[in-house]
Amino acid sequence: MLLTPIYILGGITLILLAVGFYEFYHHQRSLANIPLRIHVNGTRGKSSVTRLIAAGLRAGGLRTFAKTTGTAPRVIDTHGKDRIIHRLRSASIGEQVRLMRFFAQEKPDAVVMECMAVQPQYQWISEQQMVKSHIGVITNARPDHLEEMGPTLDDVRLSLSNTIPFNGKMIVGDTDMVETISQVAEQRNTDILASNETQVSENDLKDFTYLEHPQNVAVALDVCAEAGVERKTALEGMKNVQPDLGALVVQKLDFGNGPILFVNSMAANDPVSTLQIWNFVERRYPVEGETCIYLNSREDRRSRTRQLLQLIFEDIKPDRSIVRGQKMDSMVKHVEYHSPKTSSEVIEETESMGKTIKKFESLPKDSLLFAMGNQVGFGQELIDKLMEYRANG
Repeated sequence: MLLTPIYILGGITLILLAVGFYEFYHHQRSLANIPLRIHVNGTRGKSSVTRLIAAGLRAGGLRTFAKTTGTAPRVIDTHGKDRIIHRLRSASIGEQVRLMRFFAQEKPDAVVMECMAVQPQYQWISEQQMVKSHIGVITNARPDHLEEMGPTLDDVRLSLSNTIPFNGKMIVGDTDMVETISQVAEQRNTDILASNETQVSENDLKDFTYLEHPQNVAVALDVCAEAGVERKTALEGMKNVQPDLGALVVQKLDFGNGPILFVNSMAANDPVSTLQIWNFVERRYPVEGETCIYLNSREDRRSRTRQLLQLIFEDIKPDRSIVRGQKMDSMVKHVEYHSPKTSSEVIEETESMGKTIKKFESLPKDSLLFAMGNQVGFGQELIDKLMEYRANG
Protein backbone atom coordinates (compact mmCIF):
# COMPACT_ATOMS: atom_id res chain seq x y z
CA MET A 1 0.00 0.00 0.00
CA LEU A 2 1.37 3.41 -0.94
CA LEU A 3 1.90 5.82 1.92
CA THR A 4 -0.27 8.89 1.64
CA PRO A 5 1.34 12.32 2.08
CA ILE A 6 -0.45 12.79 5.41
CA TYR A 7 1.27 9.70 6.87
CA ILE A 8 4.66 10.80 5.52
CA LEU A 9 4.19 14.26 7.03
CA GLY A 10 3.06 12.71 10.30
CA GLY A 11 6.09 10.45 10.41
CA ILE A 12 8.48 13.34 9.78
CA THR A 13 6.75 15.36 12.50
CA LEU A 14 7.15 12.52 15.01
CA ILE A 15 10.83 12.17 14.17
CA LEU A 16 11.41 15.90 14.61
CA LEU A 17 9.55 15.87 17.93
CA ALA A 18 11.65 12.94 19.12
CA VAL A 19 14.87 14.68 18.11
CA GLY A 20 13.71 17.89 19.79
CA PHE A 21 12.84 16.08 23.01
CA TYR A 22 16.20 14.31 22.96
CA GLU A 23 18.06 17.64 22.57
CA PHE A 24 15.92 19.30 25.25
CA TYR A 25 16.51 16.44 27.71
CA HIS A 26 20.30 16.47 27.22
CA HIS A 27 20.46 20.25 27.47
CA GLN A 28 18.62 20.15 30.80
CA ARG A 29 21.15 17.57 32.02
CA SER A 30 23.98 19.88 30.90
CA LEU A 31 22.49 22.80 32.81
CA ALA A 32 22.04 20.65 35.92
CA ASN A 33 25.79 19.91 35.86
CA ILE A 34 26.71 23.60 36.01
CA PRO A 35 26.10 24.79 39.61
CA LEU A 36 26.41 28.53 38.86
CA ARG A 37 25.41 30.07 35.53
CA ILE A 38 25.92 33.78 34.83
CA HIS A 39 24.56 35.51 31.71
CA VAL A 40 26.01 38.90 30.70
CA ASN A 41 23.96 41.23 28.48
CA GLY A 42 24.09 44.96 27.73
CA THR A 43 24.97 47.46 25.01
CA ARG A 44 28.64 47.99 25.86
CA GLY A 45 31.27 46.20 27.91
CA LYS A 46 29.77 42.69 27.82
CA SER A 47 33.02 40.98 26.84
CA SER A 48 35.07 42.89 29.41
CA VAL A 49 32.61 42.21 32.21
CA THR A 50 32.43 38.52 31.27
CA ARG A 51 36.22 38.26 31.52
CA LEU A 52 36.33 40.24 34.79
CA ILE A 53 33.68 38.06 36.44
CA ALA A 54 35.41 34.86 35.37
CA ALA A 55 38.78 36.12 36.63
CA GLY A 56 37.29 37.13 39.98
CA LEU A 57 35.57 33.76 40.42
CA ARG A 58 38.77 31.89 39.55
CA ALA A 59 40.65 33.94 42.14
CA GLY A 60 38.03 32.83 44.66
CA GLY A 61 38.78 29.18 43.92
CA LEU A 62 35.84 28.43 41.60
CA ARG A 63 36.58 26.31 38.55
CA THR A 64 35.21 28.71 35.95
CA PHE A 65 34.73 28.71 32.19
CA ALA A 66 33.65 31.76 30.22
CA LYS A 67 32.63 32.55 26.67
CA THR A 68 32.83 35.96 25.01
CA THR A 69 31.42 37.13 21.71
CA GLY A 70 33.15 40.54 21.44
CA THR A 71 35.68 41.59 18.86
CA ALA A 72 36.72 37.96 18.42
CA PRO A 73 34.74 35.09 19.99
CA ARG A 74 36.66 33.20 22.64
CA VAL A 75 36.30 30.48 25.25
CA ILE A 76 38.28 31.30 28.41
CA ASP A 77 39.34 28.14 30.20
CA THR A 78 39.74 27.48 33.93
CA HIS A 79 43.30 28.85 33.83
CA GLY A 80 42.25 32.12 32.19
CA LYS A 81 43.64 31.15 28.79
CA ASP A 82 41.84 32.13 25.59
CA ARG A 83 40.71 29.46 23.15
CA ILE A 84 39.66 30.69 19.70
CA ILE A 85 36.19 29.70 18.49
CA HIS A 86 36.46 28.57 14.87
CA ARG A 87 33.16 28.99 13.07
CA LEU A 88 32.39 27.17 9.84
CA ARG A 89 29.28 29.29 9.32
CA SER A 90 27.84 32.59 10.50
CA ALA A 91 27.28 33.17 14.21
CA SER A 92 24.12 31.64 15.72
CA ILE A 93 22.80 31.56 19.27
CA GLY A 94 22.67 27.76 18.92
CA GLU A 95 26.40 28.00 19.62
CA GLN A 96 25.49 28.61 23.26
CA VAL A 97 23.82 25.19 23.56
CA ARG A 98 26.85 23.35 22.20
CA LEU A 99 29.20 25.22 24.49
CA MET A 100 27.05 24.62 27.56
CA ARG A 101 27.20 20.90 26.79
CA PHE A 102 30.98 21.08 26.49
CA PHE A 103 31.33 23.07 29.72
CA ALA A 104 29.09 20.64 31.62
CA GLN A 105 31.34 17.74 30.64
CA GLU A 106 34.28 19.57 32.27
CA LYS A 107 32.46 19.68 35.65
CA PRO A 108 32.85 23.40 36.38
CA ASP A 109 31.78 25.33 39.46
CA ALA A 110 30.64 28.26 37.32
CA VAL A 111 30.13 29.33 33.72
CA VAL A 112 29.94 32.96 32.54
CA MET A 113 28.28 33.47 29.15
CA GLU A 114 28.15 36.68 27.12
CA CYS A 115 24.79 37.09 25.42
CA MET A 116 25.29 37.00 21.66
CA ALA A 117 21.71 37.85 20.66
CA VAL A 118 20.58 41.32 19.56
CA GLN A 119 16.93 40.86 18.57
CA PRO A 120 14.61 40.84 21.62
CA GLN A 121 13.07 37.43 20.85
CA TYR A 122 16.49 35.81 20.53
CA GLN A 123 17.64 37.43 23.77
CA TRP A 124 14.67 35.81 25.48
CA ILE A 125 15.45 32.40 23.98
CA SER A 126 19.12 32.73 24.87
CA GLU A 127 18.30 33.21 28.55
CA GLN A 128 15.04 31.38 29.17
CA GLN A 129 15.82 28.30 27.04
CA MET A 130 19.59 28.09 26.73
CA VAL A 131 21.39 29.55 29.76
CA LYS A 132 18.75 29.77 32.50
CA SER A 133 21.11 31.80 34.63
CA HIS A 134 21.25 32.12 38.38
CA ILE A 135 22.74 35.61 38.07
CA GLY A 136 21.88 37.92 35.18
CA VAL A 137 23.88 41.00 34.24
CA ILE A 138 23.02 44.07 32.18
CA THR A 139 26.14 46.20 31.88
CA ASN A 140 24.38 49.29 30.52
CA ALA A 141 21.82 50.48 27.98
CA ARG A 142 22.98 52.80 25.21
CA PRO A 143 21.20 54.20 22.12
CA ASP A 144 22.60 51.54 19.78
CA HIS A 145 21.04 48.73 17.69
CA LEU A 146 17.92 50.87 17.61
CA GLU A 147 16.74 49.10 14.46
CA GLU A 148 16.38 45.86 16.44
CA MET A 149 15.65 47.14 19.96
CA GLY A 150 14.51 50.76 19.62
CA PRO A 151 13.44 53.32 18.79
CA THR A 152 13.73 54.76 22.33
CA LEU A 153 16.22 54.12 25.11
CA ASP A 154 13.45 52.61 27.24
CA ASP A 155 12.75 50.17 24.39
CA VAL A 156 16.43 49.16 24.49
CA ARG A 157 16.22 48.64 28.26
CA LEU A 158 13.11 46.50 27.95
CA SER A 159 14.71 44.47 25.18
CA LEU A 160 17.71 43.79 27.38
CA SER A 161 15.37 42.79 30.20
CA ASN A 162 14.57 39.64 28.22
CA THR A 163 17.63 38.10 29.86
CA ILE A 164 16.41 38.72 33.42
CA PRO A 165 16.31 35.22 34.96
CA PHE A 166 13.45 33.68 36.92
CA ASN A 167 14.00 33.33 40.69
CA GLY A 168 17.52 34.71 40.51
CA LYS A 169 19.62 37.83 40.95
CA MET A 170 20.06 40.69 38.49
CA ILE A 171 23.06 43.03 38.55
CA VAL A 172 22.86 46.22 36.47
CA GLY A 173 25.51 48.85 35.81
CA ASP A 174 23.11 51.73 35.05
CA THR A 175 20.94 52.84 37.96
CA ASP A 176 18.79 54.75 35.44
CA MET A 177 17.42 51.52 33.98
CA VAL A 178 16.14 50.04 37.26
CA GLU A 179 12.77 51.78 37.10
CA THR A 180 12.16 50.59 33.53
CA ILE A 181 12.96 46.91 34.13
CA SER A 182 11.88 46.51 37.77
CA GLN A 183 8.39 45.30 36.86
CA VAL A 184 9.83 42.54 34.66
CA ALA A 185 12.18 41.49 37.46
CA GLU A 186 9.31 41.46 39.97
CA GLN A 187 7.22 39.25 37.69
CA ARG A 188 10.12 36.82 37.52
CA ASN A 189 10.75 36.90 41.27
CA THR A 190 14.26 38.25 40.74
CA ASP A 191 15.99 40.88 42.86
CA ILE A 192 17.81 43.78 41.15
CA LEU A 193 21.06 45.25 42.44
CA ALA A 194 22.39 48.44 40.84
CA SER A 195 26.18 48.62 41.06
CA ASN A 196 27.86 51.78 42.34
CA GLU A 197 30.92 52.63 40.26
CA THR A 198 32.02 55.32 42.74
CA GLN A 199 33.10 52.48 45.03
CA VAL A 200 35.83 51.61 42.52
CA SER A 201 38.72 54.03 43.01
CA GLU A 202 41.56 55.08 40.75
CA ASN A 203 43.84 53.08 43.04
CA ASP A 204 41.75 49.97 42.37
CA LEU A 205 42.30 50.43 38.63
CA LYS A 206 45.96 51.44 38.48
CA ASP A 207 47.35 47.90 38.21
CA PHE A 208 45.18 46.86 35.27
CA THR A 209 47.18 46.30 32.07
CA TYR A 210 44.59 48.20 30.02
CA LEU A 211 41.99 50.95 30.50
CA GLU A 212 39.05 49.44 32.32
CA HIS A 213 35.86 51.31 33.21
CA PRO A 214 35.00 51.63 36.91
CA GLN A 215 31.41 50.66 36.04
CA ASN A 216 32.54 47.34 34.53
CA VAL A 217 34.66 46.52 37.57
CA ALA A 218 31.87 47.49 39.97
CA VAL A 219 29.41 45.17 38.19
CA ALA A 220 31.88 42.29 38.14
CA LEU A 221 32.71 42.74 41.83
CA ASP A 222 29.01 42.64 42.76
CA VAL A 223 28.53 39.43 40.78
CA CYS A 224 31.53 37.84 42.49
CA ALA A 225 30.18 38.93 45.88
CA GLU A 226 26.87 37.20 45.06
CA ALA A 227 28.91 34.08 44.31
CA GLY A 228 30.65 34.27 47.67
CA VAL A 229 34.03 35.69 46.61
CA GLU A 230 35.44 38.48 48.77
CA ARG A 231 35.98 41.85 47.10
CA LYS A 232 39.75 42.00 47.68
CA THR A 233 40.27 38.49 46.33
CA ALA A 234 38.10 39.09 43.26
CA LEU A 235 39.76 42.44 42.48
CA GLU A 236 43.25 40.93 42.61
CA GLY A 237 42.13 38.24 40.19
CA MET A 238 40.67 40.83 37.82
CA LYS A 239 43.95 42.74 37.65
CA ASN A 240 45.53 39.73 35.96
CA VAL A 241 42.77 39.28 33.38
CA GLN A 242 43.67 38.92 29.72
CA PRO A 243 41.80 41.80 28.05
CA ASP A 244 39.46 41.39 25.11
CA LEU A 245 40.90 42.33 21.72
CA GLY A 246 38.59 45.35 21.71
CA ALA A 247 39.76 46.55 25.12
CA LEU A 248 41.12 50.05 25.53
CA VAL A 249 44.91 50.08 25.62
CA VAL A 250 47.00 53.25 25.77
CA GLN A 251 49.88 53.07 23.31
CA LYS A 252 52.91 55.32 23.15
CA LEU A 253 53.63 56.34 19.56
CA ASP A 254 56.48 58.42 18.16
CA PHE A 255 56.23 60.03 14.72
CA GLY A 256 59.52 61.85 15.15
CA ASN A 257 58.65 64.73 17.46
CA GLY A 258 58.67 62.69 20.66
CA PRO A 259 56.23 60.25 22.28
CA ILE A 260 52.48 60.83 22.20
CA LEU A 261 49.61 58.82 23.70
CA PHE A 262 47.25 56.96 21.39
CA VAL A 263 43.85 55.56 22.41
CA ASN A 264 41.67 53.58 20.01
CA SER A 265 38.00 53.90 20.99
CA MET A 266 36.58 52.80 17.63
CA ALA A 267 34.97 49.73 19.21
CA ALA A 268 32.65 51.99 21.24
CA ASN A 269 30.47 52.97 18.24
CA ASP A 270 27.87 55.09 20.03
CA PRO A 271 28.40 58.72 21.19
CA VAL A 272 27.46 58.11 24.85
CA SER A 273 30.06 55.38 25.35
CA THR A 274 32.66 57.31 23.34
CA LEU A 275 32.22 60.41 25.53
CA GLN A 276 32.54 58.27 28.66
CA ILE A 277 35.81 56.86 27.34
CA TRP A 278 37.10 60.32 26.43
CA ASN A 279 36.33 61.73 29.89
CA PHE A 280 37.97 58.71 31.51
CA VAL A 281 41.12 58.99 29.37
CA GLU A 282 41.42 62.78 29.69
CA ARG A 283 41.10 62.54 33.47
CA ARG A 284 43.65 59.76 33.80
CA TYR A 285 46.17 60.96 31.20
CA PRO A 286 46.51 64.76 31.23
CA VAL A 287 48.92 65.91 28.51
CA GLU A 288 50.99 69.05 27.92
CA GLY A 289 50.81 68.84 24.13
CA GLU A 290 47.67 68.88 22.00
CA THR A 291 44.48 66.86 22.06
CA CYS A 292 43.62 65.45 18.65
CA ILE A 293 40.47 63.54 17.68
CA TYR A 294 40.58 61.30 14.62
CA LEU A 295 37.18 60.27 13.23
CA ASN A 296 36.94 57.52 10.61
CA SER A 297 33.40 57.77 9.21
CA ARG A 298 31.17 55.39 7.27
CA GLU A 299 29.17 56.52 4.26
CA ASP A 300 26.27 54.21 5.16
CA ARG A 301 26.04 55.64 8.71
CA ARG A 302 25.66 59.35 8.13
CA SER A 303 23.41 59.84 11.15
CA ARG A 304 26.00 58.21 13.44
CA THR A 305 28.74 60.34 11.87
CA ARG A 306 26.64 63.45 12.53
CA GLN A 307 26.27 62.43 16.18
CA LEU A 308 30.01 61.87 16.57
CA LEU A 309 30.80 65.22 14.95
CA GLN A 310 28.48 66.91 17.42
CA LEU A 311 30.28 65.05 20.19
CA ILE A 312 33.66 66.31 18.97
CA PHE A 313 32.76 69.97 18.53
CA GLU A 314 30.06 70.46 21.18
CA ASP A 315 31.36 68.30 24.04
CA ILE A 316 35.03 67.38 23.63
CA LYS A 317 36.32 70.52 21.87
CA PRO A 318 39.85 69.26 21.19
CA ASP A 319 42.78 71.28 19.88
CA ARG A 320 42.58 69.41 16.58
CA SER A 321 40.13 67.22 14.72
CA ILE A 322 40.90 65.06 11.69
CA VAL A 323 37.87 63.61 9.91
CA ARG A 324 38.17 61.04 7.15
CA GLY A 325 35.25 60.10 4.93
CA GLN A 326 33.21 60.81 1.82
CA LYS A 327 31.81 64.33 1.32
CA MET A 328 32.45 65.37 4.90
CA ASP A 329 33.22 69.09 4.40
CA SER A 330 29.64 70.32 4.72
CA MET A 331 28.95 68.13 7.76
CA VAL A 332 32.06 69.44 9.53
CA LYS A 333 31.28 73.08 8.67
CA HIS A 334 27.79 72.61 10.09
CA VAL A 335 29.15 71.93 13.60
CA GLU A 336 32.68 73.33 13.85
CA TYR A 337 31.46 76.78 14.94
CA HIS A 338 30.67 75.21 18.35
CA SER A 339 34.42 74.97 18.99
CA PRO A 340 36.18 77.89 17.23
CA LYS A 341 39.55 77.03 18.82
CA THR A 342 39.55 73.56 17.26
CA SER A 343 41.65 73.25 14.12
CA SER A 344 39.65 70.93 11.86
CA GLU A 345 40.85 69.04 8.80
CA VAL A 346 38.99 66.75 6.39
CA ILE A 347 40.56 63.88 4.46
CA GLU A 348 38.66 62.29 1.59
CA GLU A 349 38.37 58.51 1.84
CA THR A 350 40.05 58.23 -1.57
CA GLU A 351 43.26 59.71 -0.14
CA SER A 352 46.14 57.40 0.76
CA MET A 353 46.89 56.31 4.30
CA GLY A 354 50.11 58.26 4.05
CA LYS A 355 48.18 61.54 4.07
CA THR A 356 46.50 60.59 7.35
CA ILE A 357 49.84 59.59 8.89
CA LYS A 358 51.30 62.91 7.71
CA LYS A 359 48.71 64.75 9.80
CA PHE A 360 49.68 62.74 12.88
CA GLU A 361 53.38 63.45 12.31
CA SER A 362 52.80 67.15 13.01
CA LEU A 363 51.55 66.52 16.54
CA PRO A 364 53.95 67.80 19.22
CA LYS A 365 55.27 65.45 21.87
CA ASP A 366 53.08 64.60 24.86
CA SER A 367 49.93 64.95 22.77
CA LEU A 368 46.85 62.73 22.98
CA LEU A 369 45.58 61.11 19.78
CA PHE A 370 42.09 59.68 20.25
CA ALA A 371 40.50 57.58 17.47
CA MET A 372 36.76 57.05 17.12
CA GLY A 373 34.26 55.92 14.50
CA ASN A 374 34.49 52.86 12.29
CA GLN A 375 37.32 50.34 12.65
CA VAL A 376 36.32 47.92 9.87
CA GLY A 377 38.41 48.11 6.70
CA PHE A 378 40.55 51.25 6.52
CA GLY A 379 40.21 51.79 10.26
CA GLN A 380 41.85 48.47 11.10
CA GLU A 381 44.51 48.98 8.45
CA LEU A 382 45.33 52.35 10.01
CA ILE A 383 45.55 50.88 13.51
CA ASP A 384 47.91 48.18 12.25
CA LYS A 385 50.07 50.83 10.58
CA LEU A 386 50.16 52.99 13.71
CA MET A 387 51.57 50.07 15.69
CA GLU A 388 54.73 50.43 13.57
CA TYR A 389 55.28 53.78 15.31
CA ARG A 390 55.20 52.41 18.84
CA ALA A 391 57.75 54.14 21.04
CA ASN A 392 60.21 52.24 23.21
CA GLY A 393 59.64 52.49 26.93
